[in-house]
Amino acid sequence: MNRAVLVTGGSRGIGAAVARAFAGHGDRVAVHCGSAVAAAQAVRAALPGQGHVVVKADLADPAAVAAMVDEAADRLGGLDVLVNNAGIYVDHPVLGTSYEEWQAAWAATLGVNLVGAANATWCAVRHMTAGGRGGRIVNVGSRGAYRGEPAHPAYGAAKAGLHAFGQSLAVALAPHGITVASVAPGYVQTDMTAGELATPAGDAIRAQSPFNRVATPEEIAAAVVYLASPEAAWSSGAVLDLNGASYLR
Repeated sequence: MNRAVLVTGGSRGIGAAVARAFAGHGDRVAVHCGSAVAAAQAVRAALPGQGHVVVKADLADPAAVAAMVDEAADRLGGLDVLVNNAGIYVDHPVLGTSYEEWQAAWAATLGVNLVGAANATWCAVRHMTAGGRGGRIVNVGSRGAYRGEPAHPAYGAAKAGLHAFGQSLAVALAPHGITVASVAPGYVQTDMTAGELATPAGDAIRAQSPFNRVATPEEIAAAVVYLASPEAAWSSGAVLDLNGASYLR
């Protein structure tokens, strides 16, 4: 399709799979990273096609986010798709965390997972509305927004907020030719979850789904690419569950 696509958190896991999926469809991709520049460069180098770039920013820093989105748009020749995928996952159970640790976990998690995504969206929308270009925004939320995250409550709250944020903007941006949708994955086989999935707890995690497995990053990426496609315009405002029937609502 040869669109300009920005994927936050594109240096590994779901984000890297999303970058590969868009590039495989002929799009130009900006692979965002926080500090993992070498990993992001490796992802970019392996993408099919031409014109891919790496951009860097701490999503908790509003000024850095603005500069990063502008750099992506400048180097890609505009911006057609934003995928808000970046996120952090910090243990902070309410009964096992000091007050100081609790505050730090909430500030860090919301700063990246929700406020960082909101700021990236605000900046991307300026490019998508320039000249009536239009665009697609896809947020990577989580099953945890509905099922709960007892050891990671800020993560669950941030993802629930991301879903609600996406629905609000789906209404606000429709008149400008911009769609906004979200995916809500359950467990996904990535480098971040590989350790836990390899322990005895992994069997219980896989058993949450009647398929007795977890998702692959490519399965999540396929859904993201679909929601960003012209054919999926009428799904704007939707939150697509991708959890293998492990949690039904």
